[in-house]
Amino acid sequence: MNEQNNFLMAVVLCLAVLLGWQFFVVEPKMQAERAQIAAQSAAETPSQAGQQAALGQPNLPDALPVPNQNVTNPVNATASSTAFERAPRVKIQTGEVQGSIALMGARFDDLTLTEYRQSLAPDAAQQRVLQRTGRSQAWQARHGFVGTPANGITLPNENSLWTLTQGQVLTPETPVTLSHTTPEGVVLRQRISVDEHFMFTIEQSLENTTDKPLTVYPFGQIVRTGLPETSGLFILHEGGIGFIGEKGLLEVDYSDLLEDGMVKEDAETGWLGITDKYWATAIIPPQDQTFKARFVGKNATDPAFAEFRTDFLMAGQTLASGATAQFSSQFFAGAKVVDVIDGYADQGIAQFDLMVDWGWFYFLTKPMFKALQLFYGLIGNYGLAILMVTILIKLAFFPLASRSYETMAKMKKLQPRMVQLRETYKDDKQAQQQELMKLYREEKLNPLAGCLPILLQIPVFFSLYKVLFVTIDMRHAPFFGWIQDLSAPDPTSLFNLFGLLPYDVPSFLLVGVWPLLMGITMFVQMQMNPPPPDPIQARMFQILPIFFTFILASFPAGLVIYWAWNNLLSVMQQGYIMRRNGVDIELFANLGFKSKSPADKKGD
Repeated sequence: MNEQNNFLMAVVLCLAVLLGWQFFVVEPKMQAERAQIAAQSAAETPSQAGQQAALGQPNLPDALPVPNQNVTNPVNATASSTAFERAPRVKIQTGEVQGSIALMGARFDDLTLTEYRQSLAPDAAQQRVLQRTGRSQAWQARHGFVGTPANGITLPNENSLWTLTQGQVLTPETPVTLSHTTPEGVVLRQRISVDEHFMFTIEQSLENTTDKPLTVYPFGQIVRTGLPETSGLFILHEGGIGFIGEKGLLEVDYSDLLEDGMVKEDAETGWLGITDKYWATAIIPPQDQTFKARFVGKNATDPAFAEFRTDFLMAGQTLASGATAQFSSQFFAGAKVVDVIDGYADQGIAQFDLMVDWGWFYFLTKPMFKALQLFYGLIGNYGLAILMVTILIKLAFFPLASRSYETMAKMKKLQPRMVQLRETYKDDKQAQQQELMKLYREEKLNPLAGCLPILLQIPVFFSLYKVLFVTIDMRHAPFFGWIQDLSAPDPTSLFNLFGLLPYDVPSFLLVGVWPLLMGITMFVQMQMNPPPPDPIQARMFQILPIFFTFILASFPAGLVIYWAWNNLLSVMQQGYIMRRNGVDIELFANLGFKSKSPADKKGD
């Protein structure tokens, strides 16, 4: 008994340490980081901006792989923040994005999504994907050529000024053309077009006007400064991502990049980029040409100045005097809308649909998403779509669940005989096992038959759980009542009586209505079965619902609603099957009530 009490005390102390760490360490740290980021973006002085630009500015010689010809870029200077802010820009305007391209460096560094807001507040800013250098969380991309020292020409870098030579505003109907002439007279052009969603096409050309051959290498590069805030959950990847030909999908976490510094791969087709939960950027070279891919992480004392880069470098092209090199690539920057992403994959971008983290159970998660999408189109409420899909899954697995519960019912009926055998052969374990197996054969019962159906259902329910977490469709989607965003935690809390008491509670105590309902349904489901013979296990089963209530309280409300609804359906299903097989429902006995089985009732 003392050992049991010590074990339970250890569990309680572990929970207390977990909650205390969250309250006294993690919460203040997160508040300080948010305050620091807000202060930097709201009141950044010119000297601070210059410092960040110096630390976060794309530096192509450091970022690009070096081929055998010892490719370098002779210019390493960093543009001053003042010159950069004053440099002209080309406006971007489509139905779904707006922003601008910086003519200094021909950079994509200013893009917002017009159909997405940062929060549900009426005055919330539009969601930003690309951010200018010198500002918090800069995120940008550029394309061009690098050359060898033998060329003796000064190719444009991130500080070179380009000229708008055709078009005024970049729209799906009106592409623009940028041009730059080097001091040696070499002419470079970029014709940029955009579709109605999030894909840009960059058609580059380089005209060799010198009297000698030139060797140039096309490249594309994405740079992000500042360590982004991530979900931190294993079911979602955030960081470097790419499809590298035969090597398949490559996912590199931010922490791994900072620790390892660099990841290099050679690819015959594919793409690479940087992804958040809902937003992403990707550079896409021609799908019929080989390229070198690289992910780079550069650490800094201040995480706000950490740097992450991903780039591709194509094979060199040697141009005779008067010849022109042409190269076309694509750049994606926007929301990870499944239908849009799939459309780009259908257009020939190899496995671009893997930009959405479907996970190992791709063959389950993708159909699950399609089912949710179908019901959302019919009902118009994503929360109700979740409930409907869960019901369909339960119906599909009903035969398996029925077999599982029937096996459990038969096992329960044999419980007295099994106890008797254990008592009879308590000193001879081998004989005990032989007699138990004989009993199973006589009753035509396989103990594992009750576990196998449950194991088969786990991947399916995990796939639904993952779809709800990683896809953008649930973001800012309302349910009913106080749940106005299924992707955010339940905003109510038991510890201020769900808003009746006039004070706010710490985030780790935001145990709302839906997490409580989830915990109650989990408790009821566990009480449907007889308690384990081991008292420690029995008490653990009583503690688990409380533990999961606190853990899942911080999860998106849509996931908690799904979990609570799934538990409720499981209770109803198990109760029906147990009644049909003439087995007592232990729920009433475990709660202190007496219940008769159907067989007993017939006897009365």
